[in-house]
Amino acid sequence: MAVSLDAQLLDILACPCPAHGSLTLGRPGEPEADYLTCGACGRSFPVRDGIPVLLLDEADTSTEVNPA
Repeated sequence: MAVSLDAQLLDILACPCPAHGSLTLGRPGEPEADYLTCGACGRSFPVRDGIPVLLLDEADTSTEVNPA
């Protein structure tokens, strides 16, 4: 199922990581996944019932660009 978010909302949402990167729909290799992915750190955040869960503890870190 593809995430459907208002374009204006997507423009103002930012990753909670220190870099505060912009978010894109889906995950690397899975553009239809119910996730938002940070362009700066690479973390993917779930979207549950249409609500982005932008908590670092909930992020999928397997997509991180530079894991700590």
